[in-house]
Amino acid sequence: MTTATKVKAYAALNPGEKLQPWEYEPEPLQVDEVEIRVTHNGLCHTDLHMRDNDWNVSQYPLVPGHEVVGEVTEVGEKVTFLHKGDRVGVGWIRNSCRSCDHCLQGEENICREGYTGLIVGHYGGFADRLRVPADFTYKIPDALDSASAAPLLCAGITVYTPLRTYIKHPGMKVGVMGIGGLGHLAIKFARAMGAEVTAFSTSLNKQEQATEFGAHHFQQWGTAEQMKAIAGSFDLVLSTISSETDWDAAFSLLANNGVLCFVGIPVSTLNIPLIPLIFGQKAVVGSIVGGRRFMAEMLEFAAVNQIKPMIETMPLSQINEAMDKVAANQARYRIVLLPD
Repeated sequence: MTTATKVKAYAALNPGEKLQPWEYEPEPLQVDEVEIRVTHNGLCHTDLHMRDNDWNVSQYPLVPGHEVVGEVTEVGEKVTFLHKGDRVGVGWIRNSCRSCDHCLQGEENICREGYTGLIVGHYGGFADRLRVPADFTYKIPDALDSASAAPLLCAGITVYTPLRTYIKHPGMKVGVMGIGGLGHLAIKFARAMGAEVTAFSTSLNKQEQATEFGAHHFQQWGTAEQMKAIAGSFDLVLSTISSETDWDAAFSLLANNGVLCFVGIPVSTLNIPLIPLIFGQKAVVGSIVGGRRFMAEMLEFAAVNQIKPMIETMPLSQINEAMDKVAANQARYRIVLLPD
C-alpha cells in the first residue's frame, strides 16, 4: 500500500480540553479499506460528549468527527465497489461483526457483538484524511451537495431509522418533540413519508420555522389545556430532546398502539403507567443511529425528496468556537466544518 504522510488533525489531548492541531502517523491501508480526503464535517453534540469523556469510552488523543464527507483517494486491493474520485460519506459506525443475525439484516447498529464506533478507539473526521472500512462508506447521491449530506450521516439516520420503522402507512399522526439538529430533520422526513406532523417545542418563536420544515401543526410544550385536548391522538411521538421534561405528558399523547420513541438521551428514568400501557397496547422504545440498509436508503430518500438540514458553515480551524456554539444551543441547526 502507498506510504502516506502524517495526517493533520484537530485533537483533544486530555478530557475536557479544547481541540488543537495535532498530527499522527496513519496505520497502513488495509485491503478492505479506503482513504478519504475530507472536505466536510458535520458537528454533532456527541463530539462534545466524546471530547469531555462524558460516557467514559473516550481515548486520547481524541480526534472527533463522525459526519464525514469527502473524496476517495486510495482504495484497498479487495475493494471493488468504490473507486478513486468517488464522493462518499462516513457515519458513527465504523465496523461490526457482520455475521450475527442483526448484521445480516442490515441492522449493524444493534450488532450482537457490539459495533465499532468511528471515534471510539479510532481517529475521526476532524482531519485532512481518514482511513475506514469500505463497507461502512457510502456514496453520496449526486442530488445532495456535500455540506447538506454531512449531517445526514448521524442526525439524519438517527431520526430516519425510527420513522422508517414505525410509520406504517400514510396519514399516521406523528409528534416530534424538539426542533433542533435532530428534530428539524425528523419533521422533514416524517412529512415526506406521508405523516401528519405536529412539532412540539417550548419555544413559541419556533412555530414559523417548524411550519417551513413541513409540520402541519405546532404545539407549545407544557400548555396544560391544549396538551389535554390532544391527548391520546398520536401514533408515534419521537423525542429528540436530551433535557428533562414531563414524560407522563409525553406518554399521555399516545393513541392505542402508539409508540413513544427516544433518540435524545435525557438523564432521567421513566415511570410508565402499566394500565394504559397494557390496555392501550402502547410501547416505549429507543433507537440508535441505523444500520447500512437504512443508511443507504436514507441518503437516496433525502436526495429524491430534497431533504436537507438547515446548516451554517465554519472553517475547521474554528472548531473550538463551533463547539462552544453547539454547547450554548446557538447552532441553527447544524454546523458544517470546512477545510481552511
